[in-house]
Amino acid sequence: VRQEADFKEMVHVRRSRRVSAFPVLDAANQVIGVVSEADLLLKMAAPELPQGTVKLGWRPKERSKAAGLTAAKVMTAPAVTIREDAPVAEAARIMKSRKVKRLPVVDDSRRLRGIISRADVLSVYDRPDADIWDDVIKEVIVEEFGLDPAMFVVTVRSGVVTVTGSVDRRADALGLLAAIRHLEGVVALRDRLSYPPAD
Repeated sequence: VRQEADFKEMVHVRRSRRVSAFPVLDAANQVIGVVSEADLLLKMAAPELPQGTVKLGWRPKERSKAAGLTAAKVMTAPAVTIREDAPVAEAARIMKSRKVKRLPVVDDSRRLRGIISRADVLSVYDRPDADIWDDVIKEVIVEEFGLDPAMFVVTVRSGVVTVTGSVDRRADALGLLAAIRHLEGVVALRDRLSYPPAD
């Protein structure tokens, strides 16, 4: 919604779009905040602010939101966002650390490009094992590290990648394993490589 959207418009958007939160945009289409169901519920929790000592128990931010009539007054700001070129793993880390269920996706100018939810993040684990296997062989072993795929035995079962083989340098082996671990859809990695021990 736009920052000037009124309360009824926000409730209508939430209900008609069947979402529990939505971004708030300024005139330049930049994401400036997020309105969640919790933000909207403050209106019902305190239709009129209590008087006297009870009133002091209300935090200033909650008082302001409860009295707010527009998205700009009700939203939580600044919005927790993620860049459109960020890896899915970063989205998961932000959601966990900031305790949010979804992230507005923005471009370099903070203009809205979309929304990523927890369900979207978890969908990477739906990737077929064969696709993950192809990525391990082609993208990591051949393209990124320039190694002969015949030197390795790679299996993928339910997203768990097992890599067997021999690598001459410890740094190459550790880099190879890290690259595989960060491929989309990899649930876990089993290291069966042989490589020189640490110095």
